[in-house]
Parts: sequence; C-alpha cells; structure tokens
Amino acid sequence: MLEKVMTNRTIFLTTALPYANGNFHFGHIMEYIQADIWVRHQRMCGSTVHFVGADDAHGAPIMISAQKKGVTPQEYVAEISAGRAKYLDGFFIRFDHWHSTDSKENTELAQDIYKRLKKAGLIYSKEIEQYYDPVRQMFLADRFIKGTCPKCGAPDQYGDSCEVCASVYRPTDLINPYSALSGSKLELRKSKHFFFKLSDPNCVEFLRQWTRSTAPDGTPRLQSQIVAKTAEWLGKDGDLSDWDISRDAPYFGIEIPDEPGKFFYVWLDAPIGYLASLKAYCESKGINFEALLETSTTEQIHIIGKDIAYFHTLFWPAMLHFSGKPFRVPDHVWAHGFVTVDGQKMSKSRGTGLDPLVYLELGMDPEWLRYYFAYKLNSKVEDVDFSSADFISRTNSDLVGKYVNIASRSAGFLVKRFEGRVSDPAIAESSLIAEIKAAAPDINASFEGREYGKALRAVMELANKVNEYVDQKQPWELAKQPERAAELHAVCSVTLEAFRLLTLFLKPVLPRTAENVETFLNCGELTWNSVDNALSSDKPINPFKHLMKRVDEKQVQQLFELSSKAAKAASEPAKEEKKAEAESEEFVFEPLAPNITFDDFAKVDLRIGKILDCKKVEKSRKLLQLTIDVGEKEPRNIFSGIAAYYKPEDLIGKLTAVVANLEPRKMMGSFSQGMLLSASDGADTPSGLYLLEPFPGAKPGMRLR
Repeated sequence: MLEKVMTNRTIFLTTALPYANGNFHFGHIMEYIQADIWVRHQRMCGSTVHFVGADDAHGAPIMISAQKKGVTPQEYVAEISAGRAKYLDGFFIRFDHWHSTDSKENTELAQDIYKRLKKAGLIYSKEIEQYYDPVRQMFLADRFIKGTCPKCGAPDQYGDSCEVCASVYRPTDLINPYSALSGSKLELRKSKHFFFKLSDPNCVEFLRQWTRSTAPDGTPRLQSQIVAKTAEWLGKDGDLSDWDISRDAPYFGIEIPDEPGKFFYVWLDAPIGYLASLKAYCESKGINFEALLETSTTEQIHIIGKDIAYFHTLFWPAMLHFSGKPFRVPDHVWAHGFVTVDGQKMSKSRGTGLDPLVYLELGMDPEWLRYYFAYKLNSKVEDVDFSSADFISRTNSDLVGKYVNIASRSAGFLVKRFEGRVSDPAIAESSLIAEIKAAAPDINASFEGREYGKALRAVMELANKVNEYVDQKQPWELAKQPERAAELHAVCSVTLEAFRLLTLFLKPVLPRTAENVETFLNCGELTWNSVDNALSSDKPINPFKHLMKRVDEKQVQQLFELSSKAAKAASEPAKEEKKAEAESEEFVFEPLAPNITFDDFAKVDLRIGKILDCKKVEKSRKLLQLTIDVGEKEPRNIFSGIAAYYKPEDLIGKLTAVVANLEPRKMMGSFSQGMLLSASDGADTPSGLYLLEPFPGAKPGMRLR
C-alpha cells in the first residue's frame, strides 16, 4: 500500500528559456514534457508547484533579425511568442505563466541584482579592445565575426572556434577577419566594459561548496556528471575568468544603470527572467513574491539542457548568492541530454530535424510522444533518441496493445450485464489488485527521482499481468454461460479496478487519457492518495469510449517528409535574402601583399588535380572531403572548407589547382594532403568563393608555372 504522500511542498520550477528567434523544435518539446510530467506528479502528491517559463528576448541576433524584417525587436519577439501556445497546448504542457525577458519585472530585477553585486564589490569596469563593424556601426559578438582559422588555415570560421580543427581562440587571432553581417573589414576599437568578478576567492570558494552540496531535502543539487564538469571548470587553482556582462549600443537589452549606451549582456538578464516570470505570476495571483522566494521551504528548481550547464551552475548561483535576500540559490539544477533522430543529431539541413507542429497537424496523438519521451528519460545527462521504428513499436505495443486493451476487454460486459456496477468483494479479495497496489510506492519514487523509464517499465510489467489474468479467465467465454455470471462479474470488476490503478500510475504522462478514464470509470480525481479508493458499486461506470488509436507508419513517414519540406521552405527566404545581398555587394579590391622573390614563389608547388570523389564531412558544416588525382600513383585526401559553396556531386570529375607541397595536417581523424586554390574578395566574405579551373587540355599532375 502507498502511505500518505508528502503534501506540504512548495516548488518554484522552470525550464530553460527558449531564445525568441524561432519556433520550438523537438528538443524544446522533450524538455517541457520532462518538466510537465514531474509537475503533474508533484501535484498528484498534493504539492504546490509554480511552473513558469518565458521567452529569452534580448541580444544582437534578435535586433538584427528584426531589422531585416523591418519591425521593432518588440514586434519581432511578440510574433514569435504568439505562436508558443499552439505547441504547449498541443502537447498538454501546462505552464502556470509564460513571460518575456523584455518586461518591466525583468528590467527591475536585473538592475537591482546588478546594484547589489556592485555594492558587494564584485562589479568592475575596464577598457577592452574588440572588433567594430564600420558599416553597421556596431561592435560585434564572436558569432558575427568570421575569418581564416589561425591554426589550420580553414576559411570562413567563426570568431571563437574553428569547425574544421576544433581549435578555440580569440576573435583577434583570426586571419583576415570580416563582419558576417556586412562583409566589411573590421576595425579594432576600445570600449569600456563591465565585469562580474567570478575569479574572486569568495566566489570560487562558494561555488566549490555549492556544486558539491546537497539541498535541504538531502539530495545532491547537481547530477554527478555535472558535478564532474564543474570540478573541471573550477580547476585545482580556481582559475575562473571574470565574466563580461556588458554590451555597447546599438543593442536590444536592458540598460545598465547610470551608464548611457551600455546594456546587460543577454546571459545576465536571461536567468533573471525566471524570477521575473514568477514575479509577474505572483502579482496576477495576489501572492507575495518576495515572501515566497525568501521562504526556506520554497524549493527552486531549474530543468535545462546540458549545453547551458556552465551558466546555470557557475554564473547563476553566484549572482543569486552574492545578491542576498530575498534571492536564494537554486535547490537543484537538473540537466538533460540532446534529442537525436534515428541516431543522428537533429539537423534541418540534413532532414533529421522533426517539426513538432507538423506532428500535431498530421493528427498524431501528443500522448504518443509524451509516453515515448518519458520511456526514454531518466535522471542522468543522456541523449534521447527518437527512433521511428521504436516509436511505432513502443507506442502500439505498450499504450494500445497492453494498456488501453485492458478496458476494452471488460467494460462492455460490466455495462450490459451488471448495470455498470462492480463487485466490491471481488476487488477487495483480489490478489492481483493487492500486487498492483504494492507496486505504487516504487513507481511513485521513480517519478519523484525523474526515472520515468523505470516507472513506465514497471507499469507495463503490471499491465502484462493484468492481460494474462484476462486471458486466463476468458470473460468472453464466461459471458456465454449464464450460470457463471458471478464469476464474469468478478473478473470484469478486478480488471477495471486494475485499469484504474494503471491509469493512476500513467496520469503524469497521459493527462488527457487519464481525464477521460476518470469520466469513464466515474472514479473521481486520480491522485497518489487515491490508490486505495477502489471502484465502488455505488458509482456505476459509464459506457466505454475509444481512448487511443494505433500509430500509422505512414504518418511517421509523413512527419519526416513534411518536417524536411517545412525546414526547406523556412530557409528559402533567408537564402534569397543572402543571395540578393551578395549580388548587390560591390567587389572590394584587397591591397596587394608585399613583394616576394622568384625563389620564394618557386617553393610553392602548384599542380592540376582531378577530383575523383567528394563527400560531406558529417561533423562539420563547412568541410568537404575530396579524393584528388595530382598525377601520382595514389590519389590524395584533401579537406576543404567549401561546403557552403559547392555540392559534392557537382565537383566530381572537375579539374582544379592544388597546392601540392603543403605539409600534411591532421584533420577530422585523417590527414589533409594539400590545399585547393580559390578566389574570393579580400576578406573571404560569404558573397562568393570560386575554385580555379584550368582551360581544356590540362592534365592531372601538370605544374602551374
């Protein structure tokens, strides 16, 4: 039996804030489903849960996207936010409140926390040198700076890391840096920036203690995998870098108090958006925000993706801790892995990105996906794979074949033969019912610990036993024998009470189905405290109605096909815009390099090469792998960062120019044995890149002189 569950918990729970520059993808939906299941479980236990979310609305990308559409950033964000409900409602995800970081509450809280940190001596300013786009008249973030990698020479790499050789560097290390926004050459300019002193010994000591500590409930604040990462980040000497928390105008964000033209970096105000959303919710419900936040029994929990653990386990708790009351550090930060599709990382360009809105528009049951994700989820930081074949098999086998089938096999007999009334003695005396009830504490504990897969496997094992019971008793045969009516009554009663209990266990995952079952069985609201509230003859059940259909394989095929088409359609305007911009750009002549001697030039061995094979490199967006004949006995392997400009199939059979005596460089687990020659403007802008092709008659191995 399940003892009375804890009912006095107050929980403030959030998911990561989605950036307001696009629609939700399957990764978002998986995170929200994970959180929603836990919230529903807690409420079934009697806990008070404040479940809030918000759009992360600030930053240069939002500002630039709005400019391209000819609208204000606020209008751009409002349009994105307006589309959130159809996703959340569609998958039965019930946030109590959805807000935006571009709100008065977030402005007030961000500026207040900044002032508190400044008063604590953890904010300072200094001049830094950074790249400035003279055309756009703005300083650029790393993501808007491109150039040639200083390590491997790959062109068209971002300002912080190389996608070809995986090197990490500063934007100022790039060769021939240019603006990804305007294509212009960049200028180095100085500007005053503000920093949060994360390297302060008090910060480091606090973070060492907090990351390894347990919450008031006695469980670790962080998962073991995240604790290991924080230990790596903190290092033996605690050599954390101070955090640049400011950006220069023009910038869409929150102004830094008393500092004209300076704004908070988006990652400072984004997590504060959790508190802002809670504050707006509290004001709408007449709840004292500060009292709720300050109360030691209020649990603060964040569910996030593993890719943003750094911000949530270092910056965020340090900001809260040193800001003082009413702010409190999170009790828990729970990270999850990514969603993969049939074993591949989600990618719209490769057709492996699934669109949740397409899923809903195809009429696919949202509870199929809720169940499937739940079955795959646990408390570890592990990726979740959406396998199309497994999705079909798991859903049809478990939900329809094992679970829903139980009710359909017994309800009709009970309604037609016994006025819908169960046999109370049969339920009370059933060993099968006793066994199912005995499993309730473990299933409850699994949901509590976010071991959803474990919980669902236990439920399906019980469903198997119920189906075995029905197969053994064969109510369809009993119904043919009037003298065995009492036995039929008992079997149907036990079967439907078992179905009630299984539904109770599945309710956090299947909320709509559970609601329909509550109506069907006339059993009242299913909570963890209602395990012992068996069906009663005093309350007859209603006629059975269809609860769930099977997954159609054709629907899943359409999901992949239409998701790919939707992604392509969404990308076409951006491609056309980029093409138009490129065609409108005038060629800018790059100044000639200093003179070299003939001997210097003679050192470079340039050869005609024939491209025998060409293919994309899976782990790189920029790289193609080419097999090239340069006249030797064996062809060469060469990696080239030209994937954005050429399709592999279009290059096979072409002749081109190759630097043949370049020292081989290890790349992507192999060696690149040369370099292709190409032409572009002086800054390697994205307007165009052109491989050199010789006149007809040139042969592989011929030297360029």
